[in-house]
Amino acid sequence: MHPQPTSHASGRVACVLALASLVRASSATYNTANASGLANSQLLTDPFPYYFPRENASAAKLFAMPTCNGVTIEDATIDELQSYMASGNLTSEQLVTCYMQRNFQTTEYIHSILEMNPDALAIAATLDAERKDGQVRSPLHGIPFIVKDNIASKDKMQTTAGSWALQGSVVPRDAHVVHKLRQAGAVLMGKATLSEWADMRSNNYSEGYSGRGGQARSSYNFTVNPGGSSSGSAIAVSNNVVPFALGTETDGSVINPAERNAVVGIKPTVGLTSRNGVIPESTHQDTVGAFGKTVRDAVYALDAIYGVDSRDNYTSAQVGKTPGGGFVQYLANSTALKGAKFGIPWASFWALADQEQLDYLLDIVSLLEKAGATIVNGTELPYYKEIVSPDGWNWDYGTTRGYSNESEYSYVKVDFYNNIATYLSELSNTPMRSLADIVQYNIDNVGTEGGTPGIHPAFGSGQDGFLASLATGGIMNETYWQALGFCQRTTREDGIDAALLHNGTKLDALLAPPDVAQSIQIAAQAGYPVITIPAYVHSLSGMPFGFAFMGTAFSEATLIKYASATEHLLASSGSKYQRKHTPPQWEGYLERVIPTVAQCTGC
Repeated sequence: MHPQPTSHASGRVACVLALASLVRASSATYNTANASGLANSQLLTDPFPYYFPRENASAAKLFAMPTCNGVTIEDATIDELQSYMASGNLTSEQLVTCYMQRNFQTTEYIHSILEMNPDALAIAATLDAERKDGQVRSPLHGIPFIVKDNIASKDKMQTTAGSWALQGSVVPRDAHVVHKLRQAGAVLMGKATLSEWADMRSNNYSEGYSGRGGQARSSYNFTVNPGGSSSGSAIAVSNNVVPFALGTETDGSVINPAERNAVVGIKPTVGLTSRNGVIPESTHQDTVGAFGKTVRDAVYALDAIYGVDSRDNYTSAQVGKTPGGGFVQYLANSTALKGAKFGIPWASFWALADQEQLDYLLDIVSLLEKAGATIVNGTELPYYKEIVSPDGWNWDYGTTRGYSNESEYSYVKVDFYNNIATYLSELSNTPMRSLADIVQYNIDNVGTEGGTPGIHPAFGSGQDGFLASLATGGIMNETYWQALGFCQRTTREDGIDAALLHNGTKLDALLAPPDVAQSIQIAAQAGYPVITIPAYVHSLSGMPFGFAFMGTAFSEATLIKYASATEHLLASSGSKYQRKHTPPQWEGYLERVIPTVAQCTGC
């Protein structure tokens, strides 16, 4: 009898047999008959016009958008997209795929999306199945969208405000607005780029830049300030990367990027949309707004996200002040302008506008008059000389005048200290627990986060905004309360409300040139709503500018009525003041200057 092999010997035998098997496999003959065909099928024989921008091509052909399964979706409205899905010409899954491809086509140029949702196609497929079964949740069913990267999503994506400091942190839940959009059947496709920490971290910075997202750029002029801090949200909508998007505003961060990218922006009253799950700046001024190519598209988004939320007590103020059935019912055509009364705060805002912009905006005003609206000039804010900086946007203008107890910045920097601590306390899987932790992170990672001045070109002043907030210790002292009271009183009852009641004449809305950033700043301090629609493009910078409607608290229905009516007037009259007549020119699309140049009135 032969002795049984030991386990060690058995292992050697198994190894030899495995090697022999590999030798036999390596000597096998593979079928390579179709190898050339397979390789050739992966070659791009015609890179133009969709996949590479042809040098010296016209603007329209530089980044042309391919059709989607034979359907043209470039500049398509949400209603048009719904009709394609209802007729079976497109599915949501196909639609999301096409928008993902559009992002792939443009992302290395405009950087509108910071992160893509790996589950977007699966979500779209589920919604397609619902549609097949006869269930359509809302006008947004199957429509892809993005949210600014300071709006939490409880999924596989990050929520970081563009900062590496929050990379890997886990949020406790969806932001309320994200949850409501999911319920409405919209498809969260990704997170939008933004100005890091929504512009709170620095006072000398490159708008639209963040450590995680890089520099977002406007397709109208790559070297110029694209508007912010919700830069990517507006840029994505403008360039057909998504049909609609959400952004946030503390002071101008929805309206400014909307008007500088020729899209509609709705900045709601503080308290109309919940801030729960949004990385905060100031509880007194933060609000979540919407971007769309048309007023209707933006209103669809607003209708899906507004409402009372128990986790944001500011939203209780809307009870009894919002319409049953949503805001879409207030969309109107140009006939609604007959009998409307609009005010022009000339000295307060309009006198600060660039002359070229004035000429075009006043031309739109004259069209409103011809449509039957009454225009009242000189509807000034009583304290405009004290609250409106004549030298551009300045949220510390009170201090500039020698009165820190009359400055917006005096309370915002205290709010941020406290509000960010509350937000961080709910996160898991992160060492960031206070503003001091974030400040130290930016110092420790100065190369990417520019925590000290003069190191990073996008953060010229380092993190002076954070340091100013840190220095307050979150103490709500006498200066804090005086500044808050002064700013709210002079922008509300002694501000916009007073202007709306001009010499006893009740006006429907104030008209404003939103590229004068100070005008939107006043509405921000008041917490009042603003809607901007595309107007025209400036010949010097090549950048768009808007035409804005401003109202009192919870006057969204009125502003929507007149913004949509004006939009219809400009379209039906064949006016040049339409988005379709001011397409992106992709000027400087190979340039990568940081910081971007201001070149906007009041920036």
